[in-house]
Amino acid sequence: MNILILGATGFIGSVVAARLVADGHAVTGLGRNPTRARLKQPAIDWRRTDLSRITKPEDWDEILKDQQVVVNCAGALQDGPADDLAATQAEAMLALYAAAKRMSQPLIVQISARTTGAAGELPFLATKRRADEALATSGLPHLILRPALVLGRNAHGGSSLLRALAALPLALPLVHAESPIETLSVDDVAEAVSRAVAGGLRGDIDLAADEVLTLADLVSLHRQWLGLPPARVFSLAPWLAKPVTWLADMAGLLGWRSPLRSTAMTVMSEGIRSAKGESGLTATSATATLSANPSGVQDLWFARLYLLKPLVISGLSAFWLLSGLIPLLALTKTSAHFLPFMPEATATALTLATCLIDAALGAAVLVRPLAKRALLGMLAVSFAYLIGASLLEPTLWLDPLGVLVKVLPSILLTLTALATLDER
Repeated sequence: MNILILGATGFIGSVVAARLVADGHAVTGLGRNPTRARLKQPAIDWRRTDLSRITKPEDWDEILKDQQVVVNCAGALQDGPADDLAATQAEAMLALYAAAKRMSQPLIVQISARTTGAAGELPFLATKRRADEALATSGLPHLILRPALVLGRNAHGGSSLLRALAALPLALPLVHAESPIETLSVDDVAEAVSRAVAGGLRGDIDLAADEVLTLADLVSLHRQWLGLPPARVFSLAPWLAKPVTWLADMAGLLGWRSPLRSTAMTVMSEGIRSAKGESGLTATSATATLSANPSGVQDLWFARLYLLKPLVISGLSAFWLLSGLIPLLALTKTSAHFLPFMPEATATALTLATCLIDAALGAAVLVRPLAKRALLGMLAVSFAYLIGASLLEPTLWLDPLGVLVKVLPSILLTLTALATLDER
């Protein structure tokens, strides 16, 4: 069958796509940036499309042509520069249903979530509920699948945070430590989609393993999976997490998709539970999922670096901002370094230019869409400073304050930030 997968580059979408290819189907994957996915999964026909830009039925006509099944694995947690929840999770879906009804009426498989509870009125779940209700009354053949917390060999979002928390040294400080959580394997989701495509599954189904763990239990289980010794769990009052949540939300406005944003914390306040009914599906427990995918050293590195990444980016930003602003407090003294080589006016202008470049790079690295270019700019400017200073004033290498020597660890930190920048 011809199958279209929305969000095929994501954590769930990539596994679903691989399963459907293995089943012998012709799979087309939609994603905003499928360049790397095309290299990893060449058997899939990849198309670059932003769901937030296809919100009218006619926008879907060419995309849906000859497609017999559409699987929606796309989604986002909160609005941000690259995420418009109303457009992506609701308007684009309503346009899809309208286009599908006047075309070949393909089967629609919607990977959704439980849309009630404490976070039910937040945009994340409200937009999903709007799309689910429209699909249920559309008359189209459909399956709405509501998985609990999805775990797998890879990790993204909440599952990444679980690994990061599990790798904390000495102790595990947790908010909502006793919240109940149901889980399942990402392979269970792929199996459910495969059965739906084969014609054996329709309707609205919650999917989760019978095992219910607390957040503390789940983090401890991941710690064991990483091969780390047991650590004591400290249950923290929710108000202690508010500064972190506020910072995560601010970072979200700059394009960083942190799983510590307010929507995730609201969901976690009451846990992740389902209303499982009889569906004929089985789901794999967290214990079995992790046991089937033994961790490697790369998982330990990822877990330890995950929470360090925002600190590295923030540290680099502060370093470059201060490097640009502090010299302005003593502009005459700073520009004096250039006086042996150029007129005073030129020296002052060059000093101002370098200060502006430093401050601009320090600000730009905080904006996710600009971060990579900012980091590359930091490397280029750092090497330019080192080469220029070595040629014009080599004695600076012997400066007691290590004016040039301090640039070297900055370069290494920038390389570390570049190495950990990718989110998928």
